[in-house]
Amino acid sequence: MVAELLKGKQYLRILSPYPPRRARLAPMSEPLTTAIIVAGGRGQRAGEGIPKQYRPMPDGGGDNVLARSIALFAENPAISKLCVVIHKYDVSLYDISLSHCNNTDKIIHTFGGDSRQQSVFNGLKALAASKPQTVFIHDAARPFATPALIARCLESLSDNDGVVPALPVTDTLKKAENGLIDQTVARDGLFRAQTPQLFSFDKLYAAHQTAPEGLTDDAAVAEHAGLRVQIVTGEAQNIKLTTEEDFLMNTQILPRTGSGFDVHRFDAPGSAAEIMLCGTGVPHDRKIIGHSDADVGLHAITDAILGALAAGDIGDHFPPSDAANKDRASSVFLAHALKLAAARQARLTHIDLTLICEAPKIGPHRDAMRASLSALTGLPLSAVSVKATTTEGLGFTGRGEGIAAQATATLLIAGDA
Repeated sequence: MVAELLKGKQYLRILSPYPPRRARLAPMSEPLTTAIIVAGGRGQRAGEGIPKQYRPMPDGGGDNVLARSIALFAENPAISKLCVVIHKYDVSLYDISLSHCNNTDKIIHTFGGDSRQQSVFNGLKALAASKPQTVFIHDAARPFATPALIARCLESLSDNDGVVPALPVTDTLKKAENGLIDQTVARDGLFRAQTPQLFSFDKLYAAHQTAPEGLTDDAAVAEHAGLRVQIVTGEAQNIKLTTEEDFLMNTQILPRTGSGFDVHRFDAPGSAAEIMLCGTGVPHDRKIIGHSDADVGLHAITDAILGALAAGDIGDHFPPSDAANKDRASSVFLAHALKLAAARQARLTHIDLTLICEAPKIGPHRDAMRASLSALTGLPLSAVSVKATTTEGLGFTGRGEGIAAQATATLLIAGDA
């Protein structure tokens, strides 16, 4: 790449050695849920250099900020079409970001305006021809949002015109004049709004056409139009990368890897019609024997996460001697491990699972298992690996007596946690 410093600008324009990509649009046959990613800002508070949305992820994840935000929507089956709103000088940077992404046939781009509000309006105009029902608006600089947040917004829209994720204000608020505290402001009923924000497409589009300039988010545009907007619980990790310090977090975050292994016996032929693997029902005529639902995939992944946290194993947290764990869904174990990770300021970034058995055949169910694990963990599909192997007729798995699973989990954890 050649870096060309643009005259009078405080950022670099990166010229890609590759020809510009043109995203193909999938044929649309029904009303759609769409998304707009606002990525045209200059990010001056983030310091000198290229715009912040094109910088490497501060968690060391290997992609850049925009690519991570695109993946959140492009890899979500609920999203049929995605428009990225970019600055007219950033086409080459955008092309590089798109080269890291999957499902690019869902993605188009358009150019932004002089303000965030104008950029969103341009994105709405670009999507209008496909006649979508709903639209998410998301800031590119919030790359840590999860699929679980998207699902929560979608579930809450039915009786409202819009849904905004937000967290209650917990800090004491002060109003000041000339640097001196004037009064303490009551924080009751105050929330910190996040993105993605979800709206009825037609109603938001109409609201933008009559909105005054200077509104700071799309909830404000909706409020001005008198739309009904509901708050849903946001995510603490869904921070907005704003300053140089935000991009230095990788010096304070350490990768941790854990491994997990689990084995269960099969019951007699005809003892089952279906077994649970990775939270997915898989047809099989032999029940997996276990105290819980015996989902070896989720057990191995849970132990891998606990291992990365140095927090023992499933048996320590859910002992088989406890009757409450009888036939318990293994998704509860996984949720507990993820809750422990969140309490340690740790973030799961990747899982790799290998299922070891002669039967059932895993291949036909691999995609469903990956989708289930993505939903359970909040990881994008690109960070969920499910593989299968046999032992060539050797050992208890080779004789069809049982099934085994081996998992590796990678977490990023605050250095002092």
